[in-house]
Amino acid sequence: MAVKLRLKRMGAKQRPFYRIVAADSRFPRDGRFLEVVGTYNPITNPAETKIDEEKALYWLNNGALPTETVRNILSKEGIMKKYAEAKKAGK
Repeated sequence: MAVKLRLKRMGAKQRPFYRIVAADSRFPRDGRFLEVVGTYNPITNPAETKIDEEKALYWLNNGALPTETVRNILSKEGIMKKYAEAKKAGK
């Protein structure tokens, strides 16, 4: 099962709100998912992001691949740096 960390669109027309979820890559974008990792609201200025760092690192350590957008969000939050350091220290 190929797991991805990706965005699930929520909200009304013209008012997007996203959940960052861990989902099987075969599931539809707004369909089934395994776990909610965080939220992303691009409407606010600056964009508001809430991520459960522990869950995000758990999924990354277990082989989940983030999409390009989620990778950028995780990088801004500093989670990708922590993941890289933990991976480097583990070798």
